[in-house]
Amino acid sequence: MISPDLKRLLAYLRNYKINVVFNFFFNLLFIVFSLFSIGTIAPFLNLIFSEDKAIVYKAPVAFDISNIKEYASYKANFVLNMFPDKSSALIYLCIFIVFVFLLKNIFRYIAIYHMSSIRNGIVRDLQNELYSKILGLPLLFFSNEKKGDLMMRMTSDVKEVEYGVLGVLEIIFKDPLFIILYLGTLLFINIKLTLFVLLMVGIIGLIVNKIGKTLKRQSKDSQEKLSSIVSMIDETISGIRVITAFGNSKFLSNKFNQHNEQYNNLMVRNLRRRDLSSPLSEFLIICVLSCVLWFGGFLVFKKEISSTILISYMIVFASLIEPFKRISNASYNIQKGLISFQRIKEILDAKNTITEINEPKKLKHFEYSIEYNDISFSYNQFDNKEVLKNISFNIEKGKMIALVGLSGSGKSTLADLLCRFYDVTKGSIKIDGHNIKNVELASLRKQISIVSQEPILFNDTVKNNIVFGLENITDEMIINACKIANAHDFISKLENKYDTFIGDRGMTLSGGERQRLTIARAVLRNSPILILDEATSSLDSESEKLVQDALTNLMENRTSIVIAHRLSTIQHADEILVMQQGEIIERGTHNNLIAKNGLYTKLVGLQMV
Repeated sequence: MISPDLKRLLAYLRNYKINVVFNFFFNLLFIVFSLFSIGTIAPFLNLIFSEDKAIVYKAPVAFDISNIKEYASYKANFVLNMFPDKSSALIYLCIFIVFVFLLKNIFRYIAIYHMSSIRNGIVRDLQNELYSKILGLPLLFFSNEKKGDLMMRMTSDVKEVEYGVLGVLEIIFKDPLFIILYLGTLLFINIKLTLFVLLMVGIIGLIVNKIGKTLKRQSKDSQEKLSSIVSMIDETISGIRVITAFGNSKFLSNKFNQHNEQYNNLMVRNLRRRDLSSPLSEFLIICVLSCVLWFGGFLVFKKEISSTILISYMIVFASLIEPFKRISNASYNIQKGLISFQRIKEILDAKNTITEINEPKKLKHFEYSIEYNDISFSYNQFDNKEVLKNISFNIEKGKMIALVGLSGSGKSTLADLLCRFYDVTKGSIKIDGHNIKNVELASLRKQISIVSQEPILFNDTVKNNIVFGLENITDEMIINACKIANAHDFISKLENKYDTFIGDRGMTLSGGERQRLTIARAVLRNSPILILDEATSSLDSESEKLVQDALTNLMENRTSIVIAHRLSTIQHADEILVMQQGEIIERGTHNNLIAKNGLYTKLVGLQMV
């Protein structure tokens, strides 16, 4: 019985129907020529090396299913009589053997050729589907997952599926066909002996299947342990500066060694069980072969079959040993591959809570205002803990709104809701009177640019980091954006200027330089709504001045939501919202709030100390 996971995985074959057909067809030719070579060469060799006189047939022997053996001998004798002597016949037989085996192996290669397209194509499809799924999942999904584990599922687990399941597709497509045709030949040679073989093979199958099932749970444990190791490596590389500064290298090394030792023990047990399957299956098959030899010999002694037929039978049956071994080994690999596919499936089946309605509104322009109407939000719909509570305010086009408050007060979450990184639990957010839940996601996010506290850059050139997927962008437009962002001067001093690679996360640049590149990216995007999420909080005074000037240029003629850590940067905001524990407790201009002598005044006072 095929498991649902295997059915789902094999459904990817529908994209490779032609390759599957060609693989099956050429495997069939390969098997037929294998049988042809065994079945046709033996009678010729028997006649060539026989010291008896050639049999003289007084009349042609007609082909009939009941006398196929006599017909084969008649044809072999007829062909042999075409040659002047046996040595000439042997030369031509050798040439014929080479030709038959050449064709057989050509057919085998063509079958494998098409299988490689199937295997690698399905791996590509899986990775594409995974990557697209990850890009479309809400941020809440990633807050509950380890980055290293997600990387493992997209790389190691996909590779395990390719090796464990797709790697045995060739076996699945070829060996059962091989076994069926060879068993058919064995049935033709002797039915009683073949029924005995089938009984013995059935017993072997039950034993091998039982071993394969015991490996399934251990394979899952080993994959999960490997995921934790990859996650730890990723965290170590990302935090190497902090680890070194705090002198925690030995502590983390010991922790890693413990995880690695546990993984090693799991893998040793897995490999020992897996490696048992091959010698065990071979031993069991040899036991069957011995039993067949005993039972066949018994039939020879009873004169039910001849010794020649028994030898032919044993030759054909011996050819079945390798296919049976491959199938028994494949059982373990499939189980292990399906465990990895189950881990992949958890991502593919992850629910995307940020969805679009049928026929959503396409937001072409931002015209007049953003409205937060009595919104509340919880990260967990089953948890009554609200991160934001009953918040309402409007932002008119071209205005600057600042969000201030202590850490954890909900400032960044409030901005994330506008981008629909999350959906409000209660209330609504509207742009130009349109509920953003009814707006096409791509068109909504096209209206918004974000500059965050941590500059997000990629291991690519300066130019590609600024353009970041935009089309029809000229060098002049890029340079102009960088001048507005105060980035052109330092870029011009780089070795290859705009074509300079900036390393992983832009680590070859200073913090201020990285931030100015992200500002240049936002300038080039030219979105009417701008979100600045503490964009200068981690910079030194000199860098902050350059970045703040760039931000001032960026905010010109834009509607801005500024999440501020340094309150000196938002004194000219049109309205300041002071947040505490998910609620707006004060609102107004800088001067109005100072006059109220509330939380805002205290925050300003703390920064002036």
